[in-house]
Amino acid sequence: MSNETPHGASPGHRPEAPLPGDRLVRLGVIVFGVGAVATLITVAPLFLGLHPLPSVAYFVCMLMGVGFALAAAGLLRSIRAQRRVPREP
Repeated sequence: MSNETPHGASPGHRPEAPLPGDRLVRLGVIVFGVGAVATLITVAPLFLGLHPLPSVAYFVCMLMGVGFALAAAGLLRSIRAQRRVPREP
């Protein structure tokens, strides 16, 4: 058996620091998930023959787009931060 960690990194290896856009991407995923669940809940009465939900429920569905935009902005921010870091030889 070797002294390596399960992922192949040496024992003293520290993971990379999170990039500036990582939190924004995580937040975007959470907001997108809330919007996706709201969309399922809002559309279900239409298929089940029940009364449609109020308009406010449809506005909550817009969180899918907001979450996608947040995640995309975080991804672009991470890319810009990676380009600024000098590469090691």
